[in-house]
Amino acid sequence: MLSYSARATSAAPPAAVWRLLLDARTWPAWSAVDGLDLERSSGLDPDGRDPVGAVRAFRTGKAVTGERLTGLVEETQLTYEDAFNQAIHDYRAVIDLTPAAGGGTAIHWHGTYSTGWLMRWVMGRVMSRVMQRMADGLAAYAESGGTPSGPAATSAATPPSRKRR
Repeated sequence: MLSYSARATSAAPPAAVWRLLLDARTWPAWSAVDGLDLERSSGLDPDGRDPVGAVRAFRTGKAVTGERLTGLVEETQLTYEDAFNQAIHDYRAVIDLTPAAGGGTAIHWHGTYSTGWLMRWVMGRVMSRVMQRMADGLAAYAESGGTPSGPAATSAATPPSRKRR
């Protein structure tokens, strides 16, 4: 099993960070994903409070990966696992939110996964960098007042626009 651990701190309160995590439609605004694929997602809440069991399909370039929410502890912890992913398998992730000393939110995004032996050395480096960008993007967007009514999700028929990284 491979693992990663990413940490970031936001001046935003845990409630603001939590709203962004819970609403898959906001992820393209602050994360490394390009879009939310509504056709491959299931169980999403129209009000942005995706429940345990929801599958959120995210598009990055041409690849679509699905994540199933497995646990929610209000404003404290979100857990998910891979529902479908061609590059990795047995993926389990935890996002912990704790009040930061002096205000704001400490974000700890960590997970474990397996991959084929050929991709093992590449994915170890890639996942660590990508997940740190995810944590940093979440922290910054929450600080800037990002709201759960972020950009619209894309359908599978609509190619996503590429963000500059």
